[in-house]
Amino acid sequence: MQTFTGRSAEWNTIISQLSNPHFLQTWEWALVKEKYGWRPMPFTWRDDSNNVVAAAMILKRQVLNRGFAARVSILYAPKGPLLDWNNEKLRNHVLNDLQSFAKKQGAIFFKMDPDVVLGRGVPQSESDLIDNTGQIVVSELTRRGWGYSSDQIQFKNTVLVDLSPTEDEILARMKQKTRYNVRLAEKKDVMVRVGTLDDLAMIYKMYAETSVRDGFVIRDENYYLYVWQEFMQNDQPFAMPLIAEVDGEAVAAIFLFMFAGRAYYVYGMSRDAHREKMPTYLLQWEALKHAKANGCVSYDLWGAPDEFNENDSMWGVYRFKEGLGGEVIRTLGAWDYASNKLFYKLYADIMPRVLDVMRSRGKEQTKQSLGGM
Repeated sequence: MQTFTGRSAEWNTIISQLSNPHFLQTWEWALVKEKYGWRPMPFTWRDDSNNVVAAAMILKRQVLNRGFAARVSILYAPKGPLLDWNNEKLRNHVLNDLQSFAKKQGAIFFKMDPDVVLGRGVPQSESDLIDNTGQIVVSELTRRGWGYSSDQIQFKNTVLVDLSPTEDEILARMKQKTRYNVRLAEKKDVMVRVGTLDDLAMIYKMYAETSVRDGFVIRDENYYLYVWQEFMQNDQPFAMPLIAEVDGEAVAAIFLFMFAGRAYYVYGMSRDAHREKMPTYLLQWEALKHAKANGCVSYDLWGAPDEFNENDSMWGVYRFKEGLGGEVIRTLGAWDYASNKLFYKLYADIMPRVLDVMRSRGKEQTKQSLGGM
């Protein structure tokens, strides 16, 4: 386990050549988190020929800034570490190092949520396929004292659309209703354009309106403007806003992130106006085409239910994504290694209540920013 001392572009090149590279492991995402209180710590592992075979952009955060607790921290590798999880020797080497590192850093715990696939398709359906490697990793983590985290930062399941076929073939794979809605939006003169930096304030306002309407919590405007600007002004990783308009009025938008051959649908927002013209369907179709044109071979729709039934809060969103013809991918989710078991228990007991208060305040602040709507 060696500290990486190279440049940002070199880091991104290195991780893009490892298994399942993810934009949350890029240098640019680390810069975003650094601005908001996390310390980026990039590490690599090399083989006997000095080739990088694993990497992890680890984020460190102090729990408090004063007193004894100032020495207590938490560690998180979002969508990392990156390695060939089939390689037992390498896997053990990396996990040993991460556990030792957590103890040396005085961390309460180390959290990771790598894209280790547990299965494909909807559980207990004809499409359900179990991945043996994922099951082995779960058993090994359990044996080592890691635990499935009660705090899942990222979605553990998603829907992945294969972009290797032709555009006509991708469209044909969609469900009939989805294809119909795409064509309907085109007939109703919904237009989709690529956004610019000048559109970001408008896009944020639309996102805030969406969060109030649909009841989810978002951060303040400065956070999103920083994220969007940071990625829009890069080559790899790269972000592109797509805006759907009716008669020149913006009615919906999404942010398309791209890195190492994979595109991601990360942020989506819409207004009530002209919803009957199905602008969100056309947006996704245009996103698929833009991703393919930019060399991406897959499109990650960023989130699917934990439980595949109508009681899951993600069910409605999933049915929309399912219509785009993708495959459900079920991954490991977030696992914690509690290097300080006493503090970890206290943290696990207290933090949910703290987060509930913060979410409630966040919702109220978003409403106030929109004039109390």
